[in-house]
Order: sequence, then structure tokens, then C-alpha cells
Amino acid sequence: MSAPLTFDGRVVLVTGAGGGLGREYALAFGQRGAAVIVNDLGGDIKGGGRSSAAADKVVEEIRAKGGKIQWKTVRSSSRRRWTHLAE
Repeated sequence: MSAPLTFDGRVVLVTGAGGGLGREYALAFGQRGAAVIVNDLGGDIKGGGRSSAAADKVVEEIRAKGGKIQWKTVRSSSRRRWTHLAE
């Protein structure tokens, strides 16, 4: 039997982490030891809205299960913000 896949000591950025597959990936990485950056602008499919409620919920779920979180919300089109986030 092979060893379970872990991400201890790694940082994982998950975009769209407030719902759907992004949420599932964020939770899975958190359960496997990664420090997760939850990124979700909270907009609807038409580009409106800016609620962080869904991302907040995912952050709390990861923390409740003992996961590590680094939560940042940045505009995906902002190169300067992505560079700052990576540092």
C-alpha cells in the first residue's frame, strides 16, 4: 500500500475557492497539510457582487478541521497584487 499524498510545508493557492470544485480542492489540500490561500471574489456568473461570505465559510471549514489557512482575496487581473501575494 502506498503512503497517503500529503502537502506538508507547501502553500497552495485555490482560485474560486468559495464554491464548486474550488471549494473541494481547498478543503482537500487543507486536510492534506497544505497552507491554503483561499481566493474568491464572491461575484456571480454575470460579474456582479463582491461578497466574501462563501470564502469565509470555506476558511472556517478548513480551520475547524485543523488545517492551515492564508486567506487573501486579490483581483486576478492585478499583476502587482499577485506578485505581492507570492512573496
